[in-house]
Amino acid sequence: MVSFTDGAQWPSEKPRLQPVHLTLTIAHDITKTAETDDLSHSIDYSSICKTLVDVCSNQNYLCLESLRDHILLETFHRHPEIQDVTIQITRSRALLHPASTQLVVTKTREDVGDHEYLTIQDLECRAIVGINQCEREEGQLVAFQLTLQRSPISTVPFSFRSLAQQIISSVSQSAFLTLEALAYSVAKIALEFSAGSCEHVTVRASKPSALVCAEAAEVEITRSLKNGSVVLRLPIASGPSSKSHLTSGIGISGASGSSLERTPNIPIAKRTASHSLSEAVDNIMATSSKPSLGPATTDDPIQKDNDALSTLSQLASDLSLEEPSDYHRVALAIGSNMGDRFSNVELALRLFETDGIHFHRLAEDGFVHVINTSFLYETEPMYVTKQPKFINCACIVETNLSALQLLTLLKRVETIVGRVTTYRNGPRAIDLDILTFDKEVIDTRPLGERTLDNLEGHLVVPHPRLTEREFVLRPLNDMVPDFILPNTGKTIRELFTSLLSTQGPDPQVTHKVVPFPRYPLTRNSPELDSFLAKIPQVTPPPPTATYWKFPLCPTTATRSQRKTYIMGTLNATPDSFSDGSVNNNIPAALSYARSAVAGGADIIDIGGYSTRPGAVYVPPEEELSRVVPIVQAIRTLGQYQVADQHSHLDISVEAQARRVLMSIDTFRWEVAEEAIHAGANCINDVYAFSGPEDLRGESNEQEDHFQKMRQVARDLAVPVILMHSRGEASANKDYSAYNYAADVTGKGAVVEGIKVELGRKIDAIVRGKGGLRRWYVIIDPGIGFSKTVEGNLEVLRNATSITDDKPSGSTAPRNPLAGFPLLIGASRKSFLGGILELSDPAGRTLEGAQSQERGVGPLQRRWLVLYNRTLL
Repeated sequence: MVSFTDGAQWPSEKPRLQPVHLTLTIAHDITKTAETDDLSHSIDYSSICKTLVDVCSNQNYLCLESLRDHILLETFHRHPEIQDVTIQITRSRALLHPASTQLVVTKTREDVGDHEYLTIQDLECRAIVGINQCEREEGQLVAFQLTLQRSPISTVPFSFRSLAQQIISSVSQSAFLTLEALAYSVAKIALEFSAGSCEHVTVRASKPSALVCAEAAEVEITRSLKNGSVVLRLPIASGPSSKSHLTSGIGISGASGSSLERTPNIPIAKRTASHSLSEAVDNIMATSSKPSLGPATTDDPIQKDNDALSTLSQLASDLSLEEPSDYHRVALAIGSNMGDRFSNVELALRLFETDGIHFHRLAEDGFVHVINTSFLYETEPMYVTKQPKFINCACIVETNLSALQLLTLLKRVETIVGRVTTYRNGPRAIDLDILTFDKEVIDTRPLGERTLDNLEGHLVVPHPRLTEREFVLRPLNDMVPDFILPNTGKTIRELFTSLLSTQGPDPQVTHKVVPFPRYPLTRNSPELDSFLAKIPQVTPPPPTATYWKFPLCPTTATRSQRKTYIMGTLNATPDSFSDGSVNNNIPAALSYARSAVAGGADIIDIGGYSTRPGAVYVPPEEELSRVVPIVQAIRTLGQYQVADQHSHLDISVEAQARRVLMSIDTFRWEVAEEAIHAGANCINDVYAFSGPEDLRGESNEQEDHFQKMRQVARDLAVPVILMHSRGEASANKDYSAYNYAADVTGKGAVVEGIKVELGRKIDAIVRGKGGLRRWYVIIDPGIGFSKTVEGNLEVLRNATSITDDKPSGSTAPRNPLAGFPLLIGASRKSFLGGILELSDPAGRTLEGAQSQERGVGPLQRRWLVLYNRTLL
């Protein structure tokens, strides 16, 4: 019990004893206590409790603020071991109706704290609210919870009583149709009442009598006051963000379970109830909830890599995204079936993200940031079938534009890319649609004209045909499967699964596709010059050389035959583990290219830096000198004379070799950039943009390396092969931290480790502002890299599970590698030599192919790129 001089339920000029609930959350390192079981390293809960009792019982207090100050003062004075404390003070009899008041603040010994939270809980009154006739005739009970963030912390008493009286007076005279409008009016009252001291407010309004089978119907909103107007604001926490802590004091508890936490660039990281589009994005990103790899020394490369992974994951939400006062999360559909379809899609995305070319009629500070993309799909046309196949995808954007402003922008982008109006559902260079806009339902058509035939010139969100279109639901399912589509009450995953279940026995087959750009570019082409003259701010995307595709099998269809794409390997190094000094000159490299193409290779991987254990350091300049001339020579095949043994090759093989796809095997952005400009089409990085071990001790260097690698891949619009690795290939083979995923035979930890560790890197690469398009990523589980013989065999036997759309770990919502194309590189690896007792890598080629053939059966459900030189 605490004595306050401002009264209890009723105002009073005399001090009134009343119940107060205190919660102290104390941040304290428990490591020493846990290791030694020595009380001297712990916190004396009894002593802290006595301090709180003394503070509460020895004097009268004017308000919550004065009690707050005395508790903080005495706690830090009497208990020097406490450095960081959060206090929550609740007066349960402070107001009528029968509301309680609460103050929450976090303070360190040195810092005064920059904000605090003021809450009125369980404020009740009667009001007319609802659309039913009975609700319009008689008032019903409504309840409110308000949380205001006050900044900076103030000693001036906040008048909870006056605010509550204003709210009760206004609400009791209102007659809103919706709970949302009622909550908005309360937020407006609170913001105007506290103007100058509180930045924003969260209001939760409920109707306890609305539903028979539920406690209440509720709505929660967060608003701020900007230039005198109430505007949308990201939800604020009702208390400090959670942290590792010990708790002590009277009425011990953690922070409120209903608190909403915010991350720098993710609008909503956790919500008590509902599945918003923001949540769906954030939940998929939350793949770091797996068990850690346990304690490790600072020299442990696995621990270094995991420390780096946390940095890379943070990059997915911290990539220079300005945090505006309010913005929206929007899902867009993109389609193209005229011209260079892939280039059209990339150009549309670049136009979204280039400020200054399309906002001249909109707000000067308008922005659109692409923060996530789906895979790419080739689909049969719907409705009007006599037209070319479409390339379809979707993306999530953040924007401060209104829905109608965004629609105007989309039409502008369609015009720039080259859409020519034909007939409805007809061919087009680019088609852009707003699928969802936050959780809003928007329809600009007159009430009597809302039919599916009346869509032209109007904005209808969610898109009215969304639920019937696989080519829309499938891309959304790639990104936000748990988003509940407004007006349906179902998640995207549920709608997508339901749609597939209704398809007939022989549905049209959708293909997942990966486009490869054509390099080198023709710098002085008339088309390029014309484009640059019109839009100099935008780097034009490269033209498409070809694309790979594989059919997707709906659950009701018979599995289709898949093509296995073959990768040849050309090592332009003197010290490769399998063929050093064999192809490190141009005539030999060209000879290999011809033979590879004749043998069926679809792509040739060219590397100038050996990844074998103990390989010597190669400077960037030397690596460039090894690979770039070979790339140029293959692209200009015919300039070099080749030995007579190749004279039997058909002229068509020479032409094919000149056009063959090439990947550059490097972890250096400089080498990748130069090789692509010289004619390569793909980047193959064994470190998945995280760099070698010598970068992992310096987080700034690794972040810079990551940013540059991702930027090069994004700017050049090239596919990337990203491999799972753990530093030196011959070390770091312990996966016991993932034993929770092992089956009854003890297998599964290695596959789980790949999902978790590579999944974190992929998340950081494809999500957030500046992210690489999802459709450009191919994953490599890293056979032969930091895995035992048994671990490599586990990967081969269970390769299909690496990209299955199933949860990874006990709490993860989804496998972060779900749906990505997979590359298997087993040929000539040392583990095959160990099994077959073959020390010469050249003798392992056939066995590599056989091991792969044994995996083809279970891998039929996934796209496979075979890393093999058997046919070459």
